Amino acid sequence: MSKPFKPLDEKNLSWFHFKSMITTGMGVFTDGYDLSSIGIVLLTVLQTFGITRANPDYSLYVSLITGSALMGSAVGAILFGFLSNKGRKTFYGVDVAILTIGAILQALVVDPVQLIIVRFILGLGIGADYVLSPMIMAEHSNARDRGKMLALGFGLFWGFGATTSALLYLGLSSMGLSPQLLWKVVLAAGAIPAASVIYLRRKIPETARYLGRIKGDLEELNSVIKSVTGETYPVNTDLRDKNSFRFYLTKFWRQFLAACVLWFLFDIVAYAGNLFGPSLIASSLGINSGVFQIMIEGLFVIPGGIVALMLVDRIGRKPMQTIGFFGMALALLGFSLYKSFALSFSPIVAFLIYGLNNFASQAGPGSVSAVGILGVELAPTKIRGFVQSLTVASGRIGAALTAFVFPSLFTEYGEAFAIGFLSAVAIVSAIVTLISIPETKGKSLEETSGEVEILSA
Repeated sequence: MSKPFKPLDEKNLSWFHFKSMITTGMGVFTDGYDLSSIGIVLLTVLQTFGITRANPDYSLYVSLITGSALMGSAVGAILFGFLSNKGRKTFYGVDVAILTIGAILQALVVDPVQLIIVRFILGLGIGADYVLSPMIMAEHSNARDRGKMLALGFGLFWGFGATTSALLYLGLSSMGLSPQLLWKVVLAAGAIPAASVIYLRRKIPETARYLGRIKGDLEELNSVIKSVTGETYPVNTDLRDKNSFRFYLTKFWRQFLAACVLWFLFDIVAYAGNLFGPSLIASSLGINSGVFQIMIEGLFVIPGGIVALMLVDRIGRKPMQTIGFFGMALALLGFSLYKSFALSFSPIVAFLIYGLNNFASQAGPGSVSAVGILGVELAPTKIRGFVQSLTVASGRIGAALTAFVFPSLFTEYGEAFAIGFLSAVAIVSAIVTLISIPETKGKSLEETSGEVEILSA
């Protein structure tokens, strides 16, 4: 009984896996859309509300408008992390319903304070989705392909959402819409992909691991395994986990802490680009915000994601993330130095150097830490939702910190200093990955989390 979920771990990729990936991935698509679209329309939003650089509260408004959804997602992650032990599926669909409502409400706001409040509500759904989606996909997945499924369903789908927001912005801009109508339509359109999967999420089966290790429903567990694998592999022994949260937290706290720290550090770097790349950095290079986003995604993020898909289950999570962080650090440092000391400055060269940061990010930590792989693989089933919520909240806090600090660094110390700071954070992240994270490729969730030892006892 040390491997009660062996049929799931050894099942070849099937239509069930791809359907689950699309069902879960569309929530992440929406997350990417919602969190990127605000960066694209940020300057237009500020202009509409009459907030200029001369306004003494300019930096505060920039931070609150971009960071409110991130703060909401930290709260949503913790809340739904606890609720996930009432059932992975129980609240699945509630997350995208919140995303749908929050997106629509953005079109109805009449002042920046209302927009900040609405985006906080939107963030509750984002945080919930970041906990539930990767956990459900991982618990349904096989061991051999789990990394690439998460990298595709979360890493690349996030980028697809971000690109869609840029395409819509450019398309509506070309139609000559008024600035106020333009940003409201772009933000509200995030309701469409979220609403599209509410029904599918309510129909996805509960995970066998939740049914066996938390609920203790062997009849339903066997039914789910048969529906997913097509095999009858009856489990007749009580698998319910009698250990406490404290037992696991005491035993594995170091790897949980490392997973939290790494997502925190990654989001400090990543969200500086996600939130302010299309506005502050694009503006400094003289590139339209929508064009900047599309070029970053098409030239760097998608190729980086393809590399991750090819290698994350071959080379492994640890080396991919370590190399990726070092690559981010070098690209950001190169961009900072080039903008500071280039004798003959070229915006194209600067853009290409900056873009390599996005390639390294998506090939490494953007397809490992930022898709929840570490949280779901390192935590036993009983506390997986709780640990995943901690890692998500840590990332959101890092991103929110960036939303509040990066504009001030950019304004007061200059672009080169702000980007150089991000490079230093990426180097620290690579070192933390190298010394604190075990390799998990090709192993069952019970093996990666240490739970197999307890099942065998």
